[in-house]
Order: sequence, then C-alpha cells, then structure tokens
Amino acid sequence: MSSKICLLFALLAALPALAQPIPAFPLRQTGPVLRQPVQSGQPFTVAGPAGILVGQQQGSLEAWVLPIKLLSGLSLQADVEGYPVPLDLNSMAREIEVRPDRTTITYSHIAVTVRQIMFSPDWSPKDATPAGTGPILLFQVDSVRPVTLTLRFTPDMRPMWPKPTSGTPSAEWIPADNTRSTTGFYALHTDDPALTAAVALPGATPGIMAPYQERPQIHPLELHLAIDPKRDSGKFFPLLMAVGRTPESAQTTALAAKLANRNAAIPALYAEHAQTIADREATLTTLETPDSALNQAFLWAETSIEQLRAHTPSGETALVAGYYASGDSARPGFGWFFGRDALYTIPAIDSFGDFALTRAQLSFLIARQRSDGKIMHEFSQTAPELRPPNDWASMPYEYAAADSTPLFLIALADYLQTSGDLTFLRANRPAILAAWHWETTHDSDGDKILDNAQGTGWVESWPTGMPKQEIYLASLDQQASTAMAQLATALGDRTLAQAAATRATQIQSTLEAEYYQPATGLYAFSHNPAPDPTRTIYPAIAWWTTPQGLAHPTTSLRQWASHDFATDWGTRDIAESDPLYDPISYHQGSVWPLFTGWAAIAQYRSGHPLAGYQAAMQNVDLTTAQDLGAVTELLSGAFFEPFGRSTSHQLWSSAMVITPILRGLFGLEWDAPNHTLSLTPQLPANWLTSETPVQIHNLHLGPSTADLTFHRSNTTLLTSIKTRTGPPITLHGASPDGTLRLPLPAIQIALTHTLPQPGSRTSQIKVLSETPTPHGLTLELEGPAATTSTLQLIQNAPRAHPQVEGATLHNNQLTIDFPPGQGYQTKRLQLTW
Repeated sequence: MSSKICLLFALLAALPALAQPIPAFPLRQTGPVLRQPVQSGQPFTVAGPAGILVGQQQGSLEAWVLPIKLLSGLSLQADVEGYPVPLDLNSMAREIEVRPDRTTITYSHIAVTVRQIMFSPDWSPKDATPAGTGPILLFQVDSVRPVTLTLRFTPDMRPMWPKPTSGTPSAEWIPADNTRSTTGFYALHTDDPALTAAVALPGATPGIMAPYQERPQIHPLELHLAIDPKRDSGKFFPLLMAVGRTPESAQTTALAAKLANRNAAIPALYAEHAQTIADREATLTTLETPDSALNQAFLWAETSIEQLRAHTPSGETALVAGYYASGDSARPGFGWFFGRDALYTIPAIDSFGDFALTRAQLSFLIARQRSDGKIMHEFSQTAPELRPPNDWASMPYEYAAADSTPLFLIALADYLQTSGDLTFLRANRPAILAAWHWETTHDSDGDKILDNAQGTGWVESWPTGMPKQEIYLASLDQQASTAMAQLATALGDRTLAQAAATRATQIQSTLEAEYYQPATGLYAFSHNPAPDPTRTIYPAIAWWTTPQGLAHPTTSLRQWASHDFATDWGTRDIAESDPLYDPISYHQGSVWPLFTGWAAIAQYRSGHPLAGYQAAMQNVDLTTAQDLGAVTELLSGAFFEPFGRSTSHQLWSSAMVITPILRGLFGLEWDAPNHTLSLTPQLPANWLTSETPVQIHNLHLGPSTADLTFHRSNTTLLTSIKTRTGPPITLHGASPDGTLRLPLPAIQIALTHTLPQPGSRTSQIKVLSETPTPHGLTLELEGPAATTSTLQLIQNAPRAHPQVEGATLHNNQLTIDFPPGQGYQTKRLQLTW
C-alpha cells in the first residue's frame, strides 16, 4: 500500500474522533480558590510548561502552544433558537474562578449559561502525541433552548520574539468527508512549509472562508457549534490546538492525529494535571495564621512560581520571568528566560522546598554560562531556533546585565544552606569557580568592586547618564563574596574561602567610604566617580542575605518607611521628593513588588517589624488585585494602578510574597549541613492573642520536613518543632525539651492591612521608626494632615498599665490625630508601663 493511501486512511480514521465531545468528568474541588465578579479590562493567565492562555476576564484571549502564538482575539456569540437577538457572551461574562488546576469564566444570560474551563497540562505519556500541543479550553453549555455557539478568532502562527514570523497564515478547512459543512478542523498554513497548525472544536462547522475568486479580504475564523440541551447536557466541548513540524506531505494527517489523540486524552490529562498539583501542594510549605488572606496568598505565590516553568527544545525546564497578553506583538509579557529574575526567586523556592526546581534552574544557567564565567541575563524561548548571522549570540541581550553572576553565587549558597546538596555543588565546581573568576576580574576603576562597565547593574537608563558603579551592584558583589566563602568552605578549599571572606570585608569598607554621605545620613545611588545623591531604594539590597546590611541605616530605613517612598501598594524606587522622580517611568519612581520585598526584608532584619509588616502585606494583598493568584510587575508611583504594560503574572513579584514572610516576619535561617534551623520571629502581636497557635507546616530543611508551632505564654513566645520526615531538625537556642523561648514586651502594637481603591493616592498611616525599651515603646508615625488613624494595643502582660502620650487609649484602641497642614504630618507616640 502506498504511503499516500496510508496517510489517507489515517486521516479518515482520525477525523470522526474530532466530532465527539467529551462526557463531563469530575473537576477537583479541593485546594485554594479565588472567585470574583469579572472586572472589565483586568487580565487573567493560565500557564503551564507547554502552553499558555493570556487575556482579559471578559474571555478574550490569545493561545500559545509554546513558543508559537497560535490564535488571538477569541470571542463568543450565542444564538438561541426562537430568540432573535445574537448574544455577545463576552459582554455577559459574570464570574471568574481561579484554581491552581484551572480557571473558569462563566457567561450568563436568561436563556443560556456557558462555562469556559481552561487548564494547561504538562506533556504526558497519556497523550499519544504530546509535543506541539498546548493549553485546553472546555466549553460547557447549559441552555433552555437549542443554541448555536460561535467562536471567532484570528489565526496568528507567530513565533515568540525574536524569531521572524513565517508570514500571515492561510486557513484551510479539512472536513470529515467531501462536504465542507461537516465537522472537521482548520489547518493553518504558513510560508514555512514545515510549520503548520490545526484548530478544532468537536462537532463544529466552519464560518466564512472567502473563495479564491473573491477579492482579497479578511474575516476572522469561525467555529459554529449547534447545542441541543437534551442531547448535549453534561458534555464538554474542547477547543483543540496543535502545532506540527512535519514534512509538508504529512502535515494534515499528523495534525488530525494530534487533535484526535488530544481529544481522547483530555479526561486523563486533566486527572493527571490535577493530581500533580495536589501532590505538589501536599509537599510544599504552608502557613496557618489568623490572617487567612496571607495563608491563601502564600499558597498562590507558590502556585504562581510553579506555573512559570517552561520547556526548552533540548528537554530542559526553567523559569520564565512572567506572562501577559502580547497584543499585536510576539512578546507575551516577559515570557522568556531571565537569569536575575529566576535568581531572585530561588530563595523563595528554597524556602518552600522545591529543591528539584532550583536544581533545574541552576543547571539551565550553568549550561549557558559564557566561556569567561559570566552568567546569562536573558534567553528567549525561540533563541535555539535562530541561526547565524542573526542568532541569539549576535544580539546584545544574553549577557547584557552584570548582576546575574553575583546573584548566581548567592543563589548557590542559599541552595546549599537550605538543601544541604553538596553533591550538586561538587558536580558544578568548574562553573562556580568560573563565575567567581569573572566576578573578581572585572573592575574597571581599580576599587576592587564589580562595576557597571561589565553590563548594567539595575537601571538600563538614567536621566543624568548611565552610572559607572551602582551601590546595588557593589552590594551584590559584597554578598557574592560572602557566598563564595561559604561555597569554598563546603568544597574544602580553605584558602579560597579566606580570600573570599576578606574580599567581602574589604568591599563593605569601601562601600561605607565611597557611598555613605554623613551630611544626609543616606547612601548614594552610584559612584561616577563622584557620588550621585539621588535617593533610591537600591541600598536596601544590602540586607538581601544578611541582617548586618549597612553600617549607618537609620535615616535610610526611616525614609523607605515614609510616604516619600512607601505608597499604600508598595515601595517606589526613587523618593517622591527627589528631582528625578517620575511616577510613570520604568526606573525613576514606579512601584515594583520586587522593591517592596527588598524594603520589607531590610526593615525586618533591622528590627523594624511594623514597617516590615506594612511592606510585606502590600505584596500579599496584590495577589487578588489584578491577575487573580499572581502579583503584577510594576505600578504607578502616584496612583494605585498597574502599568498598562505591566506583566501581570510576574515571577519575582510572587517570590516577594514568600521571602519577606519566611525570612523576615518569621526570621528563618536554614543550616541543612548541620540539620539546624535558626529563627528570630517578629510576629504581628494580634496573631498571638488567639488560643489557636500559629504554624508553619511542611518546612523543608535538607532531606527533612517539619512543622513549626508558635504560641504565647504571657510575655514569652514559645516555638516548638516536630520533624515529620527525615533526620530530626534542631532549633538553634532551644532548651533541652526542644522549645525555643523568646521574650516578648509587655505591650505591643498591631496593624491592619488593606489596599486602597483603584486610582487612589497614598493616604494610609506610615510607621517611620520604632524604638523599644524594657518598659516602653516610642513610635514615630506619619499620616495625612488633619486625619485620624487607629492602632490596636496588645497586652502580653495582663497587669501592665500603659501610659500614653500622643494618642488616646480606649478599649485597647489607640486613636492618633495628625496635626493640620499640607501633605503628610508626623506624630510621636510614646507608651510606657
């Protein structure tokens, strides 16, 4: 039998399978869930390693079978029998429900309800042809009369930036028989004969397809699906998508087989997808606190990070920086691999215990380490497909930034401390030494600190000219040197460990000499060689890995907590009062949750838990502010509103929910090589008033997992640990019974947290400083002129009788009246007992 006849039989066998909807199967009902009425213009993201759906909550979306944008502009219309008005279902989107395993948009009219259920499974052996298949949409229709559902979309077939497009796709309807009106699928052809795709909806017929004889014109592709309530109740109608890279002669048959196999595998794929998520949730760290919003946001941050894994053509898995609809471009947010984005996320991943993901990410970076040791900055999902002379290496992106290399060394040390995986370090010793060599041999001005001549530090543009050396990069160099000392010690190289530790001390001294400005008590933004006095958040990075930070922190910490930096939704990178401030710029005044995380960690590690709590909870609250379950990339510095181009599902933004909580608020420090956990908790005072203890469940330390329990006994915080699996974990400083006892003051202050209304300016109270004494507490507060704020007073010692100056006390509520004037005014609150 000829190959053409075999292909024909395969095609005829596959097409009837596409005509079959799927009997509704059970969907997971456990795990976290977020529901809200649909908000016009707000984004949603359904992401997985093989495909993504990104769009708006009204249901319009674009679908990617990574790294190809297959279609965009999906819209829905319903025509109900006997009801002469066509129904624009997107305008009737009522509710969005987001779960880790799926997202559902519900469209509702008096005559019909449509549920659009979306998930993005990983490749699976349950699917006979998984490669080239991506996300799945299921439509469930409940109607009082027969209804025709029309799906309209624009075929794109655009590879992710920067690979050139293969031309405008042409569509061909492949019917199940020789009658065009029967069910079948659209084949999307491109100018590349080896690249084509297919889209199908079981039971659907095609819409307008202008014949060759007609003048050139553009119509969106349509799929018409006739639904009979009696026949189709309880069925799922999947929108099937596939990309093929087969010889032209076999494309149609191969695509038909892909679609048919995908259709048949959907119930099993979903079950496996949901079970994988449930299994992961059972192994990762969770919180049990009186703050249910925090508990849920913590889970969602873990989920958000895990969803940003993507496959490479070589079979690797690594993290992309984030996703957002690409519009008329081929850039779905920052949907490609960034070194520093992932490296800022690794401490969060280590904290919640997915060590396999950390190893995969570090291995991905090591595989792309430059020959001189430098770690990559960014790598597109289509980079492996580019060819010289216009390949990725010829473009200025892969090694554009200098900070990925110090962050790499920092992340390796963090992975060692949390996992204890010395085997991985030993296997990658050459990469570690190469990165260290690069780190220590790229100093253009002779001060023995890595500088911006080797690539950008943080900023990619600056109004007064690009800086020669930023405090940001210099501080990372100092912390990387400390990290290298730890790594060298673990690898048995005492000489290198001592040299790295000495270098860290020398950089710290140089930082204080060159960047500290005694006249203002602040640290310069950069050294060019004269100091640039612009007031920025960047010195806060000095506390990223250590409580020591900078030697003269008082003025900086106070400013970062003030309204000059701290909005009600996060921390600006430049002070509002600085001449360079521009609230809608990328680098001179906008709010990034990343910066908010830096500020929170700096405040906590400097002993300012109220300011740290305010910053940390702003990121927590952003979990439900835009793209449900994810945290956006950046927001205006003036109004509570994300940038129009803000990547709404951003990797390191979600990481900045986890790291400030576990490493700041709970003060956790891991020592896996010695099976020891240290902690300096600064828990909100109102958490400890309940009889229910605060708990961290499933905390990972090397091969062990444990539960931590916190409760108060008058003026003592009691912390105990229960090892669940693996070798026993010891709490540093615990008594012989295993309990860590830490003193609490007789009286504490508790804050609430909430985001403002969209479009609001900053108006919430700010805690500028907090000075405790054995029998007192002094707070310096800020609030808008002529306003009143309240704080909660918590008595840990029942017999303590506080004396109050600067506020009135009634039923444990402190009322503070800020003086009249303009803008924010300060008020001193003093408690003694």
